[in-house]
Amino acid sequence: MKIAELTSTFPPYKAGMGNVAYYNAWSLATLGHQVTVFTLKGKHPFEIVDEYPFAVERLRPWFKYGNAGILPQLFYKLTPFDIIHLHYPFFGGAEIVYFLDKFKDLKIVLTYHMDVVGRGLLAKFFHWHKNYIAPRILDRADRVIVTSLDYARHSYIKPLLEVDPDKFVEIPCGVNHLLFKPRLADKSLYQKYDLYGKKMILFVGALDKAHYFKGVNVLIQTVKNLAQNRHDFRVVIVGEGDLKDSYQSLVKNMGLGKYIHFAGFVPDNLLPQFYNTADMLVLPSVDKSEAFGIVSLEAMASGVPVIAADLPGVRSVVDKKKTGLLVKPGNVDNLSNMISFILDNPRLAKEYGRAGREKVLAKYSWDKIGYQLDNLFRSIK
Repeated sequence: MKIAELTSTFPPYKAGMGNVAYYNAWSLATLGHQVTVFTLKGKHPFEIVDEYPFAVERLRPWFKYGNAGILPQLFYKLTPFDIIHLHYPFFGGAEIVYFLDKFKDLKIVLTYHMDVVGRGLLAKFFHWHKNYIAPRILDRADRVIVTSLDYARHSYIKPLLEVDPDKFVEIPCGVNHLLFKPRLADKSLYQKYDLYGKKMILFVGALDKAHYFKGVNVLIQTVKNLAQNRHDFRVVIVGEGDLKDSYQSLVKNMGLGKYIHFAGFVPDNLLPQFYNTADMLVLPSVDKSEAFGIVSLEAMASGVPVIAADLPGVRSVVDKKKTGLLVKPGNVDNLSNMISFILDNPRLAKEYGRAGREKVLAKYSWDKIGYQLDNLFRSIK
């Protein structure tokens, strides 16, 4: 089959939706499909060389704002494909698919990654879009993939799920369990981040405005709380983005530079070193813009316990008191207590890590996800 993967973000930009599209494309290509990824052309500090078993077309938008962009080129580029796999939200791309389907009977599979909440004027736009535009786009799709039914039942799409449940299918995100796996800690990180005799708390995520919901501010406030009573930990924040400078300024102004280190961008081949050195991963997201949390899978695959926000979808990945702990979103005191519990119970933390690895192998390998996608696409007439 000829399959088009349509996504607003794609590697080397570090974001969950783009990574899912990348692994979906790779899995489908290895299963014999002819796959082309269509994505926005962005500004990168280096030349991108796409050497994959699938094609990548980075299209220049007529208008771009953040991770949104209008791509009228899709009107003619998508017509030859048997299946259009749309990763939603994609403002400016999804609307083109909607209008094109009115003229040509497309076969559309839409993966609904998350509700978009936003702040300020963007929040008003997203509210209007989810009430008047998103339902029409979802209606045109032949099938809708959700990464967890738990998230869907608490999402904006709940009414659509209740009206037509057979249209929805749960296919979770996955993780490269061969890349992320238990290994010895990387001693080179000990000196770089002052980890000798300390426990390492890891955060991995984009530090841009589009990912404000990751809860980095909450984590920084939590470190202030912890540092009043204990000094046996260090926090390493992996990620880049336009909010990084403001986070660093906040850390400096609060006198926490000793405790919090910013590692910047880390390529995928080096990222396992950070997980293998970490004593826990923290995902302190604050609202339902966080729908799954692939970093939780990366940590679990590496045998590392996870502390994640108790949000729909996110809590479907982390089993409370089995693979990690759940924390009330935005609650600094609760997060402080959960981190202290992991720090004070290393044996239990290792048990959480072992259970996490077992869960990944049973449910979340990209091979398993690829076969589920293949079966779904072939079932659409």
